[in-house]
Amino acid sequence: QVQLVESGGGLVQAGDSLRLSCAASGRTFSNSGMGWFRQPPGKEREFVAAITWSGRSTDYADSVKGRFTISRDNAKNTAYLQMNSLKPEDTAVYYCAANLGGGIATRIGWYDYWGQGTQVTVSS
Repeated sequence: QVQLVESGGGLVQAGDSLRLSCAASGRTFSNSGMGWFRQPPGKEREFVAAITWSGRSTDYADSVKGRFTISRDNAKNTAYLQMNSLKPEDTAVYYCAANLGGGIATRIGWYDYWGQGTQVTVSS
């Protein structure tokens, strides 16, 4: 089993940067693909970024390409989402998730474990 805890959210201004962390417990983290999703106010949860178990491959939503970077440190059982050039439309609750298949996964249903979420608010 994998337990995930996100941190690093907060209130920032447009153009600022934030780094979200996702700390994982359990032995399967290093074999799990990881993803970040977000849920804007009043909207459905959406894919943001994903990374394979090895960290060698990544994928991003078009809306964040060139601004966000997903990474992981298997020695620390932690995944990260570096968010630069933040925009008000990036305001959302951000969730990390783990898929035991280990690969890139862009759909909610492909993930096995979820964190509780961390709020990111970007003011204009």
